Amino acid sequence: MGTKSTEDLLELIEERALKNRARVAIGVRDPTPKMLSSARDAHNAGYAHVILIGNKQEIDAIGTDLEVIGTNDPEKVLGDMLKSKYVDAAVRGTAKASKTLSHLKKILNQEKLHRIALLQTSDGKAFFIAPVGIDEGNGLADKIAFIKLGVEHIRRFDIEPVVGVLSGGRLGDIGRNEYVDRTLSDGDFIVNRVREIGIDAKQYTILIEDAIKEANFILAPDGISGNLVFRTLAFLGGGDGLGAPILMDEHVFIDTSRVGGHYTKAIMLASALVGSNKQE
Repeated sequence: MGTKSTEDLLELIEERALKNRARVAIGVRDPTPKMLSSARDAHNAGYAHVILIGNKQEIDAIGTDLEVIGTNDPEKVLGDMLKSKYVDAAVRGTAKASKTLSHLKKILNQEKLHRIALLQTSDGKAFFIAPVGIDEGNGLADKIAFIKLGVEHIRRFDIEPVVGVLSGGRLGDIGRNEYVDRTLSDGDFIVNRVREIGIDAKQYTILIEDAIKEANFILAPDGISGNLVFRTLAFLGGGDGLGAPILMDEHVFIDTSRVGGHYTKAIMLASALVGSNKQE
């Protein structure tokens, strides 16, 4: 059993990336010097052999010494290269989200894609959060699936997950709003169900500030609120988002936001996850 602390998680990820130096493709649409520089930084640091997937003319106009696969459809080519195993892992980068993910679902025969984001607070505390897609986490079954898949994924880092389930209000708010009441009820149900299968979980209501003190895996009430937590922390609160791995056994794909433009850590995370897939 691993530690419950994520204190050394980023160091562990860096060590694994340096050891693996996997072939990692990153999608490039509307390239910027900042974006290409962050990819080159990951390559030069030894985290991965980075391959850019995008319009070669636009990339060359900025300039890079990285390998480039020229295409006007990085969303499709990124998934195709991952499936064919020409690359060990892929990072969405600035490729369009909907098209990239829908193509990935199609070619990998995935009915649903579950993503779990790795975030870091402004004071350096790392934690996982899901769901973070605005169309994810709908229904009790999907939330429980997120926890089961997320727990399995987190354990690959030799960390024992502690799940903090969030709701839309405090217990004292019951009766004020029907949706809030439902999230509180759902939170209790989810906690009881996952505890039955040996997962350490607790309902923290809306008090994310308390949850983060004890839990290393936060389950948001829905994908919209999870996405807002991510965006507020990463883009307004001085924190950082390392990327959101899609929870799959055979392939490594890291989803990212097109806002910000830093992809060094996402590439590092992708490389670190290569070879950590579940062993049957």
